[in-house]
Amino acid sequence: MISLVAKTREKGNVNVLKNAGQVPAVVYGPETKNVSVQVDEKEFKKVLREAGESTLVELLVEKDPSSAKASEGAVKKPVLIHEIQKDPVTDKIIHIDFFQPSLKQEVQVAIPLTFEGVAPAEKDLGGTLNKNILEIEVKALPQNLPHEIKVNVETLKTFEDHILVRDLVIPANVEVLKQPDEIVASVLAPRDVEAELAEEIKEEVSEVEKVEKEKKEEEVVEDASAQAGPKEAKPETKKE
Repeated sequence: MISLVAKTREKGNVNVLKNAGQVPAVVYGPETKNVSVQVDEKEFKKVLREAGESTLVELLVEKDPSSAKASEGAVKKPVLIHEIQKDPVTDKIIHIDFFQPSLKQEVQVAIPLTFEGVAPAEKDLGGTLNKNILEIEVKALPQNLPHEIKVNVETLKTFEDHILVRDLVIPANVEVLKQPDEIVASVLAPRDVEAELAEEIKEEVSEVEKVEKEKKEEEVVEDASAQAGPKEAKPETKKE
């Protein structure tokens, strides 16, 4: 399990932490009290690249921030990186939520899909790889959550081939929460831009001709009515 050192912190001016390269964070969960901590931003980014938001991280929370060794006297907390808040202007990380789940209860997490290889229908037939799903929701015990699910696209040899959810290689202790027949990836046939453009022009011309025809028919009807003149009223028959 990947480890990350954290220090307990007192609530105060977060600008001091930012200037020191630290990011404020909180640890919470169903079986733990909320703990305010701080982590080194560079170290956290390294862990994030390796673990992502779907793999347990061993958070080493120091009891004594002045300890000579980073992990000395630390409390080990298995956590998931639950939420990362960023500054909308600078995109810098301003706060992190670490969720400490119960290791005896299953959790639902979105696992990213990693596409590998080159699809023959893309390479040889000039198609375009279409990734319908980029992540997949699963249910498992926290310690059994995979970091990623790999998808080999080399089986896509024609435009009729598809990779379905049921084709994914999933660990036996992980339940996928998607329909098995849902399409994960396929290769789209190349577009004939010239033919499409010609068809659009043809449709537009047909529409214009239709409008002009309807307009002429209306004009003919109006001319006929004008030439006929107003209808004379029939005299009423006087009854005796």
